[in-house]
Amino acid sequence: MDLRNIPDEEFFAEFERRSRCSQMMNRQMILLGPPGSGKGTQGPKLAEELCLCHVSSGDLLRDETSRGTALGVKAKEIMERGDLVPDDLMIDMIKDQFNKPQCNKGMILDGFPRTIPQVEKLESELNKVGKKIDNVVLFEIEDELLYERISGRRVHLPSGRSYHVKYNPPKIEGIDDVTGEPLIQRKDDTHATLEKRLKNYHSYTSPLIDYFTRKGNLLRLDARQSADKVFNQMFSFLKSPAGSH
Repeated sequence: MDLRNIPDEEFFAEFERRSRCSQMMNRQMILLGPPGSGKGTQGPKLAEELCLCHVSSGDLLRDETSRGTALGVKAKEIMERGDLVPDDLMIDMIKDQFNKPQCNKGMILDGFPRTIPQVEKLESELNKVGKKIDNVVLFEIEDELLYERISGRRVHLPSGRSYHVKYNPPKIEGIDDVTGEPLIQRKDDTHATLEKRLKNYHSYTSPLIDYFTRKGNLLRLDARQSADKVFNQMFSFLKSPAGSH
């Protein structure tokens, strides 16, 4: 890339961003919570503020699906059933993110890990490169509220940005705020699929709450609040000494 062809405004904005990011601490985070609890809304915004990369397991899998790979075909069948993808597959996909430039300061994992064995495998891989899980944020909300949230969810697939027609609408209906590209409703955002995904969540993921509580790095958030309130509460904690250990 020839830097001389980049407009001054864009060049200096990127310079300022990198200067700010150089002062940020390196951290690895996990967002925990049932589907529709707000992880997809908060993850990209938090990643931008903390200079981390937002790694959504669902987006990684959907990328394979959109490219029609053998893995993508298999992943599509699994996700549409609401089942969990095999651990080894997910770990390999996450490991691929470690060395990407945008993940230099760390990452926010959204949708993975979901089980104790997955956490143990992830911690093992992080330890190999001198990293650890620094923060875990739990989005707590009743199942009944999630059905309305899921049915109204709209996403911008290339970026992973998530909206809701009622609770977090885009500035222009059906259009991504940043790129102006169309939003879609995912095929797995249905009542039947959510019911199965919630069953999986409570069966497999809930034990992680006890696990990270014992570790002392779990922040519990009331995800029923507005998106702005949830973000402000989460960001304030992560910038405090307690959230920066």
